[in-house]
Amino acid sequence: MQERGDDANSKSCPAPSPRSPELTRSQTIATYLPRRTTGDTETDMYDRDWYYPSVVGSLPARVRPGRVPLNIGDTLVPFGKSSEQVRDKDQLEENMEKKSAMLGIFCQARKCGGQFDHSLIIVVLLIFSISTASFAISQRKKVLDLKEEFKILHNCCISVNTSDCSNISKMTNISNKLVNKNISLYTIALSALSPFFILKLVDQLTRNRQASNNPNPNSSSAEEGVPLKKRIAYRVDIFFSIHPYAKLLALLVATILLICFGGVALYTVTNGSGSFVEALWLSWTFVADSGHHADQVGLGPRIVSVLISSGGMLVFATMLGLVSDAISEKVDSWRKGKSEVIESNHILILGWSDKLGSLLKQLAIANKSIGGGVIVVLAERDKEEMEMDIAKLEFDFMGTSVICRSGSPLILADLKKVSVSKARAIIVLAADENADQQSDARALRVVLSLTGVKEGLRGHVVVEMCDLDNEPLVKLVGGELIETVVAHDVIGRLMIQCALQPGLAQIWEDILGFENAEFYIKRWPQLDGMSFGEVLVSFPDAVPCGVKVASKSGKIVINPDNNYIIREGDEILVIAEDDDTYSPAPLPVMRMGVPPNIPSPPKFPEKILFCGWRRDIHDMIKVLEAFLAPGSELWMFNEVPEKERERKLTDGGLILSGLRNIRLVHKEGNAVIRRHLESLPLETFDSILILADESVEDSVVHSDSRSLATLLLIRDIQSKRLPSKEVKSPRRFAGFSHRSWIREMQHASDKSIIISEILDSRTRNLVSVSKISDYILSNELVSMALAMVAEDKQINRVLEELFAEQGNEMCIRSAEYYLYEQEELSFYDIMVRARGREEIVIGYRLAHTDQAIINPSSKSEVRRWSLDDVFVVICKGK
Repeated sequence: MQERGDDANSKSCPAPSPRSPELTRSQTIATYLPRRTTGDTETDMYDRDWYYPSVVGSLPARVRPGRVPLNIGDTLVPFGKSSEQVRDKDQLEENMEKKSAMLGIFCQARKCGGQFDHSLIIVVLLIFSISTASFAISQRKKVLDLKEEFKILHNCCISVNTSDCSNISKMTNISNKLVNKNISLYTIALSALSPFFILKLVDQLTRNRQASNNPNPNSSSAEEGVPLKKRIAYRVDIFFSIHPYAKLLALLVATILLICFGGVALYTVTNGSGSFVEALWLSWTFVADSGHHADQVGLGPRIVSVLISSGGMLVFATMLGLVSDAISEKVDSWRKGKSEVIESNHILILGWSDKLGSLLKQLAIANKSIGGGVIVVLAERDKEEMEMDIAKLEFDFMGTSVICRSGSPLILADLKKVSVSKARAIIVLAADENADQQSDARALRVVLSLTGVKEGLRGHVVVEMCDLDNEPLVKLVGGELIETVVAHDVIGRLMIQCALQPGLAQIWEDILGFENAEFYIKRWPQLDGMSFGEVLVSFPDAVPCGVKVASKSGKIVINPDNNYIIREGDEILVIAEDDDTYSPAPLPVMRMGVPPNIPSPPKFPEKILFCGWRRDIHDMIKVLEAFLAPGSELWMFNEVPEKERERKLTDGGLILSGLRNIRLVHKEGNAVIRRHLESLPLETFDSILILADESVEDSVVHSDSRSLATLLLIRDIQSKRLPSKEVKSPRRFAGFSHRSWIREMQHASDKSIIISEILDSRTRNLVSVSKISDYILSNELVSMALAMVAEDKQINRVLEELFAEQGNEMCIRSAEYYLYEQEELSFYDIMVRARGREEIVIGYRLAHTDQAIINPSSKSEVRRWSLDDVFVVICKGK
């Protein structure tokens, strides 16, 4: 047993396995207890004699018999003793406690995966201390040596002349300078290295503080500890993001540090004369001019000068980069339309749609009388794309400037960028989206953004809506500043009016557009006390249509009673060429005569066809119910199934059982397939309305192509079914004749009226040249209405009443209601005769002409009229 113990003492056991960085309590006991005694048998605990922790290395192990589990009653044998020598249980426990304490200290020292590693900071502090001590000792030694030399030289100076003493003083000064330069060199080294040591020390102290606050190393808070360098990088990033001039400031600080450190280094390595200030100036010259260091002599000055020049090149390259980026960013902001618009009294358009081109055209014509104006467009498009699209219009803006800016009308910063608070009018265009709700919801958000402008709004806001049901909500949010134009509702009502009265579309284009006559409201004090009948003939260059009554809170009364007296504060509504082209004049001399006594024509049942499906078709049916006589029929031909139609009409608020004047007839089919159209009695309809179908209305070109194809197919079918006025000649060519085909379709147009909803103004020429349809331009008319309301929001009240199914309306009357055949009358005379029928004549169209004349210039001129002439009047609806 003793030999075995001695043999074990001469060996070293291997260190614990790397896979087990920490020892458990059972391993601790097993390490220091190589044997156990069970009865009279001695067995080995592990495959090794002794399992001491050792840094020397592992020893080869012998194969031992199988291990027996350690029981509580087994006798534990400590190091260097046999089982016979250890009998006392108390001594065994005391040895176990000592060995366990020793192993605990060892494991704590070699603990792996702990919170912190202190070895690095200890090494850093040790190196720093040794360097500082070495530097202090060397400097102290130099000082002592210099003092000793100075004493020796001073003693020698006594026995020599004064000149030698002065030389010795110079040598002493040179030595002092060398000492100062050495100190400067050490200062540079310490200044360069100290930030890294300080950052490391602060980071280590922070980790120690976190460890003390959170003793559990496996907790989530310890894992979430952010290193100091990441926190510093984050703070620097935030500083550069918040402060716009942080880059320039950092460049300035880096330049100053480079000059200072370079000056100190030059002062250290130069061997001649020169002060520290001169070294700083030389350092600046190296930074400013990288080629200035070529004159340096000596290895040290050359190395330092090259380093300073390299830093100077880096500084200037960074500065050029910053300047280049700033210039590029500014130019890019100009190019992309991010700069601020400094304008006032301008018109602001928010959004982009197909109506923008015609809207800009109308606004430019309206500003022609004042020498032009400024129109600002804010849309979520690139500025260059908007300018290119506007340039494609090839329209002379007549002095009006169009400024485009890229941005969102929903962002207050973008609204302030276009001077929204200084605009005299703001137009919000409907978005080109699939659903009315989406477009109107966006318009509502834009109105909310406008109401949030702190500076307030100087002008009014004109909002283009798509659904009539959403109009009250927008007005509720915007208040009195909001004027709405419901595009679909306006077009639907105009289409019905034009279908019932041929030629009314062209008249509406003349009145709504700024190219001819339009509505104006103005105060004329010299007319106070006159009756409206006298005011009617007081304007040679305008046609009065109504009065803005001051006593009724500014309510506009269209076609008032002939005996209404103009009071103070009342304003006159007229149709004139421009707001500065008319003024009252003395009353003219008129010949009343006796007008014909012809009653108004009664209403007869009509048969109307709708080709296509619109989202607001239920509103159009309600208008037809108000206009048509009982017994009328409305045929609806589209691809929507009949049950789906009834559901949509009911959801729109139409009560099918409540229709009294019209009867709905449903037909399902495709309007561009000839076979489907031939199944309809096209020759029997009084009016046919070709609607921009809901399925293709998002594409202007596709929608217009479909409408044009349907128009041509219907006219061709009608021309073959209706009898022709021409007598067929036997010499007529058997082949196709284009001119005869056009004449046949024109003859068919005389029998029935076709109104085509055209979205693109370029399609207008294709329809108008052939003269086969009384067309209507939806986008053009909506743009005109928006421009007119933008110029004067009071006109919106006038348009709302004229478009409504109740109240005053615009009509076309035959000349037989006002004159006799070949009677000679002036336009004033006809206006006075029409007042007997409570109508206001605003224009006429002569027989065999296509163009109506609104607000004729020579109203006092007497001319001969024909019963084939027609007059455009404003009359009271029935």
